[in-house]
Amino acid sequence: MATSMVKLAFLSITVFISIFPSASTSAGHDKGFLQCFQTMLGVDNTTSGVIFTKTSSSYEPILKSSIRNARFLDTSVPKPNLIVTPHNLFHIQVALFCSKKSGLQVRIRSGGHDYEGLSYVSHVPFIIIDLFNLRSITINMDEETAWVESGATLGELYYAIEKKSEVHGFPAGSCSTVGVGGHLSGGGFGTIFRKYGLASDNIIDAQIINVNGKILNRTLMGEDLFWAIRGGGGSSFGVITAWKIKLVPVPSKVATFDVSRTLDQGATTLFHKWQTIAPKLPKELFLHTVVGVTNSASEEGGKTVVVSFSGLYLGTPENLLPLMQNSFAELGLRRDNFTEMTWIQSVLYFAGFSKDESLEVLLRRNQTSPSFKAKSDYVKEPIPLHGLEGLWKMLLLENPPPFIFTPYGGIMSEISESETPFPHRKGNLYGIQYSVNLVSNEEAPKHIEWLRRLHAYLAPYVSKFPRQAYLNYRDLDLGVNRGNSSYENGKSWGLKYFNCNFERLARVKAEVDPGNFFRDEQSIPPL
Repeated sequence: MATSMVKLAFLSITVFISIFPSASTSAGHDKGFLQCFQTMLGVDNTTSGVIFTKTSSSYEPILKSSIRNARFLDTSVPKPNLIVTPHNLFHIQVALFCSKKSGLQVRIRSGGHDYEGLSYVSHVPFIIIDLFNLRSITINMDEETAWVESGATLGELYYAIEKKSEVHGFPAGSCSTVGVGGHLSGGGFGTIFRKYGLASDNIIDAQIINVNGKILNRTLMGEDLFWAIRGGGGSSFGVITAWKIKLVPVPSKVATFDVSRTLDQGATTLFHKWQTIAPKLPKELFLHTVVGVTNSASEEGGKTVVVSFSGLYLGTPENLLPLMQNSFAELGLRRDNFTEMTWIQSVLYFAGFSKDESLEVLLRRNQTSPSFKAKSDYVKEPIPLHGLEGLWKMLLLENPPPFIFTPYGGIMSEISESETPFPHRKGNLYGIQYSVNLVSNEEAPKHIEWLRRLHAYLAPYVSKFPRQAYLNYRDLDLGVNRGNSSYENGKSWGLKYFNCNFERLARVKAEVDPGNFFRDEQSIPPL
């Protein structure tokens, strides 16, 4: 995916761009879209394998293939009028042209992990542009870079890097089925982000198709738009088709450990200390905690809270042991708690696989997920002991999926809040992801209400003015766009995701998409 290819594609569609309309001219929806698409492709091309209608046998399997939250599989959830699975950039341009002409909204999907289903659910007539056919990965080891198409998954990216080098990696998330497109455009963090920053911090170029159908690289789009798509959510600004990323060095061997403690074993005191230690540890060490509920050994039939302390160190166990003994002796780690492995094996490990699993498992795109609702928070001051004890009591009432506490610090404290739209940098001790499973439609309201009560309970202990949240953990409880959306309305959720960067994002949006064609319930409104 070189610049010359971008220029070639741009030149090849000059005539097409000149007739691109500025507003919807038809309300024919499905029929109008299909006629338009077929006309634009011409007699020598076919829409077979590109467009799927609700009557197609492949429509349901394709729709469901990237839905990672089972609550959006319910028959009551609105479905797209059509699914477009482009094989090239021209297909995307035509889809945008024809959606405008036929009055259909566009949703863009790469991996489908978005927590509120915004890439494949809409309450107005819409199409999905699903990028799963556009997932090539081209690695240049001389530059230590890669061009990655947005339809690739993180697992496919990690696999491709390992095939070229055992001492290179990329600082992105641990779930292998997450799509590159959404992950990078929303920030993206993983086990080595304290050393190298977010996935979006390591983007050096991108390719986007804008509202006018033009194919732009970094030079053509300009630095304002390039800034916006690296953490501000790409689907508000166009269809991002590929990213050029900087690979990062990793040692030939890394060390991991995972130890758990229950309340009876002093988990509360250990977690309380972890809050101040983990963000101050060397950049090479990632020490997060996972908090869940388990059976109690001291109480028959009872439950207790268990806190797991999991670490990844870009170094050897021999260097890690004295570091942990000096920084967190209370955890009682010994040499036999550490496991040495390659970096790609640590990718498998943190993805929930055995480190000895075949790397081919990273190429599996389909993954079943329960029905769930999630929230996020950022913590700037340690939660006091009585606050933790109250949190544990609430967990024991619900027995939710494990909560994940991710330490910040390291290089994240050295990058300016305004460097990219992602503002959660200096001053954050850690982030929290928490959720509930929604086993049935009848029980769902009860579980969601518990999650909201927990969110309210945490209010005194988390960030304030605004109370911040992570864009890639979408939460429509924070607020939604109404009608065609407005900047003032968008503040309800926009300031929580982006803080002071929200206004700049809205200004970029007004510049590149003033008609707000690319929109959803939490898209950036034009200022």
